[in-house]
Amino acid sequence: MPDPTIHSADSLIRLGYPSSPQSAHDVLTSAGLSEDQAALVPYDLADPFSALRSGELDVLVVKFALREADLVTSKVLHFESRAAVVSSSHPLADRDTVSVEEVADYDAFGRPGAFPEYLWDEMVPRRTPQGREIRRRHRVNTIPEMMALVVNSDALHLSVASVADMAPPAIRIIPIHDLPPTPVRLAWYRGSELPARVARFIAAAEAASSVAHRR
Repeated sequence: MPDPTIHSADSLIRLGYPSSPQSAHDVLTSAGLSEDQAALVPYDLADPFSALRSGELDVLVVKFALREADLVTSKVLHFESRAAVVSSSHPLADRDTVSVEEVADYDAFGRPGAFPEYLWDEMVPRRTPQGREIRRRHRVNTIPEMMALVVNSDALHLSVASVADMAPPAIRIIPIHDLPPTPVRLAWYRGSELPARVARFIAAAEAASSVAHRR
């Protein structure tokens, strides 16, 4: 059972998330919090950890494996399946699932701004398992910019399943069956003491962890 004392917090937990807010809602729900106990903030994909380091956010939902010396991460809360973001008119749009080897036939996206290169390499690998180059030719700094470009071209983005929650009707999200799912964790700044309400939230989220696929 989540710790009931987490509901006595007198301040909102400032929780950042990378793309879809649904991933943040899921973590809140698993920890026993309601939405009115947190301020959900999409963080800047071009500089994803700056708000955490500056103290503007208390904690982030993060995906893949962080290697930031000044950030601490929780245990894995769950795993999320990989997916390709394509337009509804894309040659792959009618598929129920695709291989990452097929994805390599189309132009993909390079990392936005100061997004850590090692993390982008996990999101959008440089090569497929069979050695084919994934052409990371397009550059945008936001999810809406990415989706707008996808709608109007044959470009695609390698992402995670939850991005479907913010996809417009002209976008299809297709599962990639041969990429491993990504772990989802919480991250916080090592350089300052966590407020008690945030520490309780993290502990409750870890205690409730199912370590299972979100979708």
